[in-house]
Amino acid sequence: MGLLGLKLLMSMQRVQKRLQEAPPNRSIASQKAKRKRSPCHQHDESQGSKRMEYSGPELPEDIWGHIHSLLPMRDAARVACVSSAFLRFWNCHPNLIFDNNALGLNENARPKGAAAKHIASKALGLEFSERVDRILEKHSGTGVKTFKLAFYDHVVDACRLNNWLQTAGKLRVEELSFSAGSDYRQDPYNFPCSVLVDEYGNSMIRHLFLGSCAFRPTTGLANLTALDLCSVHITGDELGSLVSNSSSLERLALRHCSEITYLTIPHQLQHLSCLKVFECRKLRMLRSKAPNLSNFHFTGAQIQLSFGDRVPVKNMRMWFFQCNTVYYARAKLPSIVPNVETLNIYSISEVVSTPILPIKFLHLKNLTISLEEGDGPFSPAYDYLSMVSFLDACPVLEAFELTVSQTRMKHDSVIGDSSHLRQMPEYCHHNIKNVKIIGFCSAKSMVELACHILENATSLESLTLDTIYNDDYFDRHVPKIGECIPKHRRHMIKEARKALLAIERCRKIITE
Repeated sequence: MGLLGLKLLMSMQRVQKRLQEAPPNRSIASQKAKRKRSPCHQHDESQGSKRMEYSGPELPEDIWGHIHSLLPMRDAARVACVSSAFLRFWNCHPNLIFDNNALGLNENARPKGAAAKHIASKALGLEFSERVDRILEKHSGTGVKTFKLAFYDHVVDACRLNNWLQTAGKLRVEELSFSAGSDYRQDPYNFPCSVLVDEYGNSMIRHLFLGSCAFRPTTGLANLTALDLCSVHITGDELGSLVSNSSSLERLALRHCSEITYLTIPHQLQHLSCLKVFECRKLRMLRSKAPNLSNFHFTGAQIQLSFGDRVPVKNMRMWFFQCNTVYYARAKLPSIVPNVETLNIYSISEVVSTPILPIKFLHLKNLTISLEEGDGPFSPAYDYLSMVSFLDACPVLEAFELTVSQTRMKHDSVIGDSSHLRQMPEYCHHNIKNVKIIGFCSAKSMVELACHILENATSLESLTLDTIYNDDYFDRHVPKIGECIPKHRRHMIKEARKALLAIERCRKIITE
């Protein structure tokens, strides 16, 4: 919207100029009716201005104001230089975004050496502070909805931070975002909780994001719907007290909050539907009684999970940093999240094959398993064919995707192996329609898994076997002609050729 809105405003400026040069009988200044004026326009009229010079008969001021509000703050400031009308809108801009990009600061142009970097960091912090001060001094203080303050690699005086946040509190914003820089990680900035409520204890804030600071809340926020904490110093008791008294909360996200050892979500949170917890390294127990929690994402060390008998978690994404996440998911999750419909599992290593157990996922329709070894082969101790027991535990499963990321393959290859492939005819899968195996290789147990699906998935509509797993690096970087391919990439390209032969062997077995 930024560039498009800017072009629209500049285009209308050119129209304005042409209309101003037109004869009086072609004037667009309609006197048919007076439109309701915004606070910004009334402020301008008090200084002698009667109307917008370029508004036109079909484009009232409110529409111009809305167009201007959709511009990113940096573009809105540039457009304010065009005319006094745009300057009025700029002084009432509803989204105050204070970061290096919005303020036009180049944080990458920094010298080498610790001493020089420190001096540059102070200078950048001073320039950052002066620009924020100038903008806040000229702003009318009306109509602000979003207040974002983010700085990372430069020093900002704590007194100035307090003043800016106090201003945000007086503006009664709906969305407040604050993220301090790396200089505050060892001695975290104490976020002033007083800015979140007025003198009567009321708060307008609906979305709150805090990063790299200390947050010691003493009260709840009645209108809060989304809370996102990243690298925030807060305990489980403090967080529990905050959310218990924020009954409108719908989304809660915690990232790298290292002081939380346990977390309890009370049943009072009737509207909470999404909970995300990423790498809170001291967390050992998470218990939720929120009755409408439907989305749960977790990344970190294995913890004790409890959602209560009636919590309808339907979408779950899980990544434990320990081995055997697939084993854990098969053994534990059917009783923890019995209503799950979509399940995404990420594992760094599986050294124990998937177990055969009587407990089932009665509602699971979409299953994704990602086996990701960062640098080397995925554990050759894992039997891919054992995933049949996972599929069998999902009687209504419709879609299954297996992704294997590795830099070399160490499983026993089906190529050159004349022995028969194992079969498990006692397991039939009547509802599976779509299956993908990304990173398909010539591992005998993986070929056996593919053949089993072809033979026993009676409703199968498509089976995709992709021999190359495209990680993020190769999505961004395509080797040029004559450019050397990294060694780990070459290993898997050679393996892909074997995988193609394995696919052909699988096809022949099925057609015989």
